[in-house]
Amino acid sequence: MTHTTAHFGKDLIGLESLSAEQILLILDTAEPFKEISERRIKKVPVLRGKTIVNLFFEPS
Repeated sequence: MTHTTAHFGKDLIGLESLSAEQILLILDTAEPFKEISERRIKKVPVLRGKTIVNLFFEPS
């Protein structure tokens, strides 16, 4: 399956409005992150030495 960058909207609250292809894209994207979370050291080599920060400017 060829994946393209898909924008699902501002919020993803449920799966009812997604197509099967969009759901598969989410699952395929999540799979490598699951593998990383199961490692003893949960870091991605490409981010070694970097700091990642999430800033929230509005309440969710």
